[in-house]
Amino acid sequence: MQNYLELSNVGIEFNTNNVPFKALDQVNLKVSKGEYISLIGHSGCGKSTILNIVAGLYQATEGGVILEGRQVDSPSPDRAVVFQNHALLPWLTVYENVALAVKQVFKGKKNRAEMHDWITHNLELVHMTDARDKRPHEISGGMKQRVGIARGLAMEPKVLLMDEPFGALDALTRAHLQEEVMRIHATLNNTVIMITHDVDEAVLLSDKIVMMTVGPRATVGEVLHVQLPRPRDRLALADDVNYNRYRQAVLRFLYDGHQTTH
Repeated sequence: MQNYLELSNVGIEFNTNNVPFKALDQVNLKVSKGEYISLIGHSGCGKSTILNIVAGLYQATEGGVILEGRQVDSPSPDRAVVFQNHALLPWLTVYENVALAVKQVFKGKKNRAEMHDWITHNLELVHMTDARDKRPHEISGGMKQRVGIARGLAMEPKVLLMDEPFGALDALTRAHLQEEVMRIHATLNNTVIMITHDVDEAVLLSDKIVMMTVGPRATVGEVLHVQLPRPRDRLALADDVNYNRYRQAVLRFLYDGHQTTH
């Protein structure tokens, strides 16, 4: 389906000490079902603000967001968010953290056995069944992010929103989780919008890279269509001419965009 999700002329203004600040202006973006979208740009360019508007946590001052023909105006389980800090409840086990979301979304729709099977299935997707009875302080940062992703997927959202989900992780853990996310996306064909500051991550994971101009009044500067065949192998891509061409295009945009602020 074309235009599964659409941002149309989105703008938002905040009042800071009674001084208006226009963070976003005329943001337009069309997302097809099953696409993996990355938002990239310098700090303060409104990436998280866009994510919050799509999530329904912020209301656009101008324009709006349409998902499957309906206007987005409030939070809903059909748009699950995975944050950079995992946001797990420390007193609950891995299983219970995922169960909390499942019970909220599927109460009255699934019985206890069906919920258990669904929780287990989503923990299996992120390879966390062996740690199901551990609490957050007993597992690594990468494992916590896996649980956060499982929790988001278990809500069966129409769109999975990820705000720098690998940003706080070491390079090796980050690479492993990128592989997991690619595998899950290939399995589920789910629609994903991810914020990242990592150019290589954006090119590796994405179907489209949305490059934001600097703020204030930030907007979509360019949209790069990444036409690399899937599944993608990071080692093979290192010497791929097209991969490096996409990478250079993003770096050039970020460098040029940065220069305009000086």
